[in-house]
Amino acid sequence: MTRDERPLGTVPAVVWGALIFALAGQIAWRSLQAPSAPQAADLPPAPSAQALRLASFGEPNALARVTMLYLQAFDSGATNTQPFRRLDYGRLIGWLDAILALDPRSEYPLFTASRIYAEVPDPAKSRLMLEFIYRQFFVDPDHRWQPLANAALLAKHRLHDLPLARRYAAAIDRYTRSPDVPLWARQMQIFILEDMNELEAARIMLGGLLASGQIKDPAEARFLAQRLKDLEERIGRERRR
Repeated sequence: MTRDERPLGTVPAVVWGALIFALAGQIAWRSLQAPSAPQAADLPPAPSAQALRLASFGEPNALARVTMLYLQAFDSGATNTQPFRRLDYGRLIGWLDAILALDPRSEYPLFTASRIYAEVPDPAKSRLMLEFIYRQFFVDPDHRWQPLANAALLAKHRLHDLPLARRYAAAIDRYTRSPDVPLWARQMQIFILEDMNELEAARIMLGGLLASGQIKDPAEARFLAQRLKDLEERIGRERRR
Protein backbone atom coordinates (compact mmCIF):
# COMPACT_ATOMS: atom_id res chain seq x y z
CA MET A 1 0.00 0.00 0.00
CA THR A 2 1.40 3.46 -0.90
CA ARG A 3 1.29 6.42 1.45
CA ASP A 4 -1.56 7.98 -0.60
CA GLU A 5 -3.79 4.90 -0.27
CA ARG A 6 -6.03 4.29 2.71
CA PRO A 7 -7.97 1.15 3.79
CA LEU A 8 -11.57 0.99 2.53
CA GLY A 9 -12.74 0.90 6.11
CA THR A 10 -11.59 4.49 6.61
CA VAL A 11 -13.97 5.79 3.90
CA PRO A 12 -16.83 7.64 5.64
CA ALA A 13 -20.29 6.02 5.49
CA VAL A 14 -21.75 9.11 3.87
CA VAL A 15 -19.36 8.69 0.93
CA TRP A 16 -20.41 5.00 0.52
CA GLY A 17 -24.03 6.10 0.56
CA ALA A 18 -23.40 8.70 -2.11
CA LEU A 19 -21.63 6.16 -4.32
CA ILE A 20 -24.45 3.60 -3.96
CA PHE A 21 -27.06 6.28 -4.68
CA ALA A 22 -25.18 7.41 -7.78
CA LEU A 23 -24.80 3.82 -9.04
CA ALA A 24 -28.49 3.09 -8.51
CA GLY A 25 -29.38 6.29 -10.32
CA GLN A 26 -27.13 5.36 -13.24
CA ILE A 27 -28.73 1.91 -13.52
CA ALA A 28 -32.22 3.40 -13.40
CA TRP A 29 -31.33 5.98 -16.05
CA ARG A 30 -29.86 3.30 -18.31
CA SER A 31 -33.00 1.19 -17.96
CA LEU A 32 -35.12 4.14 -19.00
CA GLN A 33 -32.89 4.70 -22.02
CA ALA A 34 -33.09 1.05 -23.16
CA PRO A 35 -34.51 0.56 -26.67
CA SER A 36 -38.18 -0.37 -26.80
CA ALA A 37 -39.34 -3.83 -27.79
CA PRO A 38 -39.64 -4.32 -31.55
CA GLN A 39 -43.09 -3.64 -32.97
CA ALA A 40 -44.93 -5.89 -35.41
CA ALA A 41 -44.70 -3.30 -38.19
CA ASP A 42 -40.91 -3.22 -37.85
CA LEU A 43 -40.31 -6.76 -39.14
CA PRO A 44 -37.67 -6.38 -41.88
CA PRO A 45 -37.43 -8.50 -45.04
CA ALA A 46 -36.00 -11.95 -44.38
CA PRO A 47 -32.36 -12.66 -45.24
CA SER A 48 -31.69 -15.45 -47.68
CA ALA A 49 -31.08 -18.94 -46.34
CA GLN A 50 -27.60 -18.76 -47.84
CA ALA A 51 -26.81 -15.56 -45.93
CA LEU A 52 -27.99 -17.13 -42.69
CA ARG A 53 -25.94 -20.24 -43.37
CA LEU A 54 -22.81 -18.15 -43.90
CA ALA A 55 -23.53 -16.24 -40.69
CA SER A 56 -23.93 -19.44 -38.68
CA PHE A 57 -20.18 -20.24 -38.69
CA GLY A 58 -20.93 -23.94 -38.91
CA GLU A 59 -23.70 -23.91 -36.28
CA PRO A 60 -26.89 -23.65 -38.37
CA ASN A 61 -29.14 -25.28 -35.78
CA ALA A 62 -28.08 -22.85 -33.07
CA LEU A 63 -28.56 -19.86 -35.37
CA ALA A 64 -31.99 -21.18 -36.40
CA ARG A 65 -33.06 -21.19 -32.74
CA VAL A 66 -31.72 -17.69 -32.14
CA THR A 67 -33.44 -16.44 -35.29
CA MET A 68 -36.76 -17.90 -34.12
CA LEU A 69 -36.36 -16.00 -30.83
CA TYR A 70 -35.69 -12.82 -32.80
CA LEU A 71 -38.77 -13.42 -34.94
CA GLN A 72 -41.01 -14.01 -31.94
CA ALA A 73 -39.85 -10.73 -30.39
CA PHE A 74 -42.18 -9.03 -32.88
CA ASP A 75 -45.18 -9.95 -30.74
CA SER A 76 -45.20 -6.49 -29.21
CA GLY A 77 -48.09 -7.14 -26.85
CA ALA A 78 -47.48 -10.83 -26.13
CA THR A 79 -51.17 -11.59 -26.68
CA ASN A 80 -50.76 -13.84 -29.73
CA THR A 81 -53.67 -12.13 -31.50
CA GLN A 82 -53.62 -8.45 -32.39
CA PRO A 83 -49.82 -7.95 -32.55
CA PHE A 84 -49.36 -11.03 -34.75
CA ARG A 85 -52.16 -9.83 -37.00
CA ARG A 86 -50.23 -6.63 -37.65
CA LEU A 87 -47.22 -8.53 -38.98
CA ASP A 88 -46.43 -8.45 -42.67
CA TYR A 89 -47.21 -12.10 -43.43
CA GLY A 90 -45.22 -12.10 -46.64
CA ARG A 91 -42.12 -11.16 -44.67
CA LEU A 92 -43.04 -13.49 -41.82
CA ILE A 93 -43.27 -16.46 -44.18
CA GLY A 94 -39.93 -15.45 -45.70
CA TRP A 95 -38.32 -15.65 -42.25
CA LEU A 96 -39.91 -19.04 -41.49
CA ASP A 97 -38.79 -20.35 -44.88
CA ALA A 98 -35.21 -19.25 -44.22
CA ILE A 99 -35.18 -20.75 -40.72
CA LEU A 100 -36.45 -24.11 -42.00
CA ALA A 101 -33.85 -24.09 -44.75
CA LEU A 102 -31.22 -23.52 -42.05
CA ASP A 103 -32.52 -26.33 -39.81
CA PRO A 104 -34.94 -28.59 -41.73
CA ARG A 105 -35.37 -30.98 -38.79
CA SER A 106 -36.62 -28.30 -36.42
CA GLU A 107 -40.30 -28.69 -35.55
CA TYR A 108 -40.71 -25.30 -33.91
CA PRO A 109 -41.14 -23.03 -36.96
CA LEU A 110 -44.05 -25.08 -38.29
CA PHE A 111 -45.47 -25.47 -34.78
CA THR A 112 -45.63 -21.69 -34.38
CA ALA A 113 -46.96 -21.36 -37.92
CA SER A 114 -49.88 -23.72 -37.26
CA ARG A 115 -50.63 -22.95 -33.61
CA ILE A 116 -49.94 -19.21 -33.43
CA TYR A 117 -49.55 -17.38 -36.74
CA ALA A 118 -52.34 -19.31 -38.53
CA GLU A 119 -54.81 -18.68 -35.69
CA VAL A 120 -54.98 -14.91 -36.04
CA PRO A 121 -58.49 -13.47 -36.55
CA ASP A 122 -57.66 -12.44 -40.11
CA PRO A 123 -58.84 -15.02 -42.69
CA ALA A 124 -56.59 -13.74 -45.48
CA LYS A 125 -53.44 -13.97 -43.35
CA SER A 126 -54.54 -17.28 -41.89
CA ARG A 127 -54.89 -18.71 -45.39
CA LEU A 128 -51.41 -17.48 -46.32
CA MET A 129 -49.94 -19.30 -43.33
CA LEU A 130 -51.94 -22.48 -43.99
CA GLU A 131 -50.65 -22.58 -47.56
CA PHE A 132 -47.10 -22.11 -46.26
CA ILE A 133 -47.60 -25.12 -43.97
CA TYR A 134 -49.03 -27.14 -46.85
CA ARG A 135 -46.07 -26.31 -49.08
CA GLN A 136 -43.55 -27.16 -46.36
CA PHE A 137 -45.30 -30.49 -45.65
CA PHE A 138 -44.06 -31.92 -48.94
CA VAL A 139 -40.42 -31.39 -47.95
CA ASP A 140 -40.74 -34.17 -45.34
CA PRO A 141 -44.31 -35.55 -45.08
CA ASP A 142 -43.55 -38.20 -42.44
CA HIS A 143 -42.19 -35.58 -40.03
CA ARG A 144 -44.39 -32.61 -40.95
CA TRP A 145 -47.85 -34.14 -40.93
CA GLN A 146 -48.87 -32.73 -37.53
CA PRO A 147 -48.85 -29.04 -38.54
CA LEU A 148 -50.81 -29.95 -41.68
CA ALA A 149 -53.35 -31.91 -39.61
CA ASN A 150 -53.83 -28.82 -37.48
CA ALA A 151 -54.12 -26.76 -40.66
CA ALA A 152 -56.94 -29.04 -41.83
CA LEU A 153 -58.77 -28.51 -38.53
CA LEU A 154 -58.32 -24.74 -38.77
CA ALA A 155 -59.60 -24.73 -42.35
CA LYS A 156 -62.65 -26.70 -41.25
CA HIS A 157 -63.56 -25.03 -37.96
CA ARG A 158 -62.13 -21.49 -38.27
CA LEU A 159 -62.43 -20.77 -41.96
CA HIS A 160 -65.39 -23.11 -42.58
CA ASP A 161 -63.70 -24.11 -45.83
CA LEU A 162 -64.32 -27.84 -46.19
CA PRO A 163 -62.71 -28.23 -49.65
CA LEU A 164 -59.51 -26.68 -48.29
CA ALA A 165 -59.61 -28.89 -45.21
CA ARG A 166 -60.09 -31.92 -47.45
CA ARG A 167 -57.09 -30.95 -49.60
CA TYR A 168 -54.84 -30.87 -46.56
CA ALA A 169 -56.24 -34.10 -45.11
CA ALA A 170 -55.93 -35.85 -48.48
CA ALA A 171 -52.23 -34.92 -48.65
CA ILE A 172 -51.60 -36.58 -45.28
CA ASP A 173 -53.38 -39.74 -46.40
CA ARG A 174 -51.63 -39.86 -49.76
CA TYR A 175 -48.05 -38.85 -49.01
CA THR A 176 -47.22 -40.14 -45.52
CA ARG A 177 -45.62 -43.57 -45.33
CA SER A 178 -44.25 -43.86 -41.81
CA PRO A 179 -46.00 -46.28 -39.42
CA ASP A 180 -45.62 -43.55 -36.80
CA VAL A 181 -48.31 -41.47 -38.53
CA PRO A 182 -51.50 -42.39 -36.63
CA LEU A 183 -54.55 -43.68 -38.42
CA TRP A 184 -56.72 -40.80 -37.16
CA ALA A 185 -54.58 -38.43 -39.22
CA ARG A 186 -55.03 -40.58 -42.31
CA GLN A 187 -58.76 -40.90 -41.64
CA MET A 188 -59.42 -37.15 -41.47
CA GLN A 189 -60.37 -36.97 -45.14
CA ILE A 190 -63.17 -39.53 -44.68
CA PHE A 191 -64.91 -37.50 -42.00
CA ILE A 192 -64.45 -34.25 -43.90
CA LEU A 193 -66.08 -35.92 -46.91
CA GLU A 194 -69.03 -36.78 -44.67
CA ASP A 195 -69.29 -33.14 -43.63
CA MET A 196 -69.27 -32.17 -47.31
CA ASN A 197 -72.09 -34.67 -47.90
CA GLU A 198 -69.81 -36.60 -50.26
CA LEU A 199 -71.18 -39.78 -48.78
CA GLU A 200 -70.32 -42.20 -51.57
CA ALA A 201 -66.69 -41.07 -51.66
CA ALA A 202 -66.49 -41.36 -47.86
CA ARG A 203 -68.02 -44.86 -48.00
CA ILE A 204 -65.51 -46.04 -50.61
CA MET A 205 -62.55 -44.68 -48.66
CA LEU A 206 -63.73 -46.08 -45.34
CA GLY A 207 -64.50 -49.47 -46.85
CA GLY A 208 -61.05 -49.54 -48.46
CA LEU A 209 -59.41 -48.67 -45.16
CA LEU A 210 -61.19 -51.49 -43.35
CA ALA A 211 -60.36 -53.97 -46.13
CA SER A 212 -56.68 -52.98 -46.18
CA GLY A 213 -55.92 -54.65 -42.86
CA GLN A 214 -54.21 -51.53 -41.52
CA ILE A 215 -56.51 -51.36 -38.51
CA LYS A 216 -55.10 -53.63 -35.80
CA ASP A 217 -57.03 -52.33 -32.81
CA PRO A 218 -60.31 -54.33 -32.53
CA ALA A 219 -62.13 -51.45 -30.84
CA GLU A 220 -61.12 -49.04 -33.59
CA ALA A 221 -62.12 -51.58 -36.25
CA ARG A 222 -65.57 -51.95 -34.65
CA PHE A 223 -65.98 -48.18 -34.44
CA LEU A 224 -65.11 -47.70 -38.12
CA ALA A 225 -67.27 -50.63 -39.17
CA GLN A 226 -70.19 -48.98 -37.40
CA ARG A 227 -69.38 -45.69 -39.15
CA LEU A 228 -69.40 -47.52 -42.47
CA LYS A 229 -72.77 -49.07 -41.67
CA ASP A 230 -74.17 -45.65 -40.71
CA LEU A 231 -72.83 -44.19 -43.95
CA GLU A 232 -74.44 -46.93 -46.03
CA GLU A 233 -77.76 -46.34 -44.26
CA ARG A 234 -77.50 -42.59 -44.92
CA ILE A 235 -76.79 -43.24 -48.58
CA GLY A 236 -79.78 -45.57 -48.73
CA ARG A 237 -82.07 -42.94 -47.23
CA GLU A 238 -80.77 -40.31 -49.65
CA ARG A 239 -81.49 -42.58 -52.63
CA ARG A 240 -85.04 -43.31 -51.48
CA ARG A 241 -85.95 -39.64 -51.32
